[in-house]
Amino acid sequence: MGPGQRVVETVAAQSRPSAAREVPKFQVDPAWPKIPNNWQFGQVASVSIDAQDHVWVLQRPGTLPPEEKSRAAPPLLEFDAAGNFIQAWGGTGQGTGQQPAQQYEWPSSEHGVYVDPKGFVWIGGNGDNDNQILKFTKAGKFVMQIGRAGQSKGNADTQNLRQPADTFVYAKTNELFVADGYGNRRVIVFDADTGKFKRMWGAFGNVPSDAPPDPALPDADVQGAPQFVQPVHAARVSNDGLVYVSDRGGKRVQVFTLDGKYVAQVFIGRECKAPQCGNGTTAASTAFSTDPEQRFLYVGNRSQSKVMVFDRKTLELLDSFGQRGSAPGEFGTLHHMAADSKGNLYVTEVTPLRPENRRIQKFTLMGMAPAPPK
Repeated sequence: MGPGQRVVETVAAQSRPSAAREVPKFQVDPAWPKIPNNWQFGQVASVSIDAQDHVWVLQRPGTLPPEEKSRAAPPLLEFDAAGNFIQAWGGTGQGTGQQPAQQYEWPSSEHGVYVDPKGFVWIGGNGDNDNQILKFTKAGKFVMQIGRAGQSKGNADTQNLRQPADTFVYAKTNELFVADGYGNRRVIVFDADTGKFKRMWGAFGNVPSDAPPDPALPDADVQGAPQFVQPVHAARVSNDGLVYVSDRGGKRVQVFTLDGKYVAQVFIGRECKAPQCGNGTTAASTAFSTDPEQRFLYVGNRSQSKVMVFDRKTLELLDSFGQRGSAPGEFGTLHHMAADSKGNLYVTEVTPLRPENRRIQKFTLMGMAPAPPK
């Protein structure tokens, strides 16, 4: 590791004092959202918040049981901050025209949605042949596709993705950052207007490799695996230009500069082992507090069913909330999350314990309170 690089262990972070620190406190809103038409959600994969604080929810109609498929909601739904339904669209066969510029390949398994600062909607999937990212207007008009279904040639391929999990557009550079993904082990960056490839990197800034990782390294090696451990599940860029990558299989969040230089990492639930602890993967997603400095980093911990609150600068663990279950405020399998401009958090769930876990939950920011003792 070079100068200025650091490893932060969650266990070590838990042992440090946080006297006089205040942390955000949240309360679940069990009445949010208002789903119309007696529609049913399948697994709720992802969520994004647009500039109007409207909430975009991506769910998987294909995961509904046969007896509920006739009431399946469309894949993508838009709600306002109060939970009122605005519109819905998406799915195979919609918008396909005779001209190549009008055609797109909807993913076979919906996974990630992101609404960028210009108001464009990005969609990705994690089905076996989902090697593409789609760009739409908010009204559902197709704009662009990066990659083609079933065409990935692996981590060195700059034209196709491989089961991309998440996207984020950094407005200052107009670049699309893709967490790629379930099939690849990399972050890949494109021009958000043209789709032109710009750069990519793997864990620690290494060249991403197709070689299978040593399964023992995520838990046994002090640094963790030298490559991301699939899935590379989310990527977010902070206001100060740091890229936070959720290496779910590696049980860590790694931090990079915009050009892929490694800065730091924090391990998330490294003690979590399958099958006693879900499937043993943890760092599913990140979000930032919405103060200008983005003082807090939120990490969605998949298998331990909680949202963890970190000091973003030091990566010190300050607090957490949630537990495994189906009641409001509990999580079946926590997936993606996002924060609105008021600091409220929205969390999605997949592979649920019960049908009640096919949902998105809103956690309202109630204010600040002293951090709990360690």
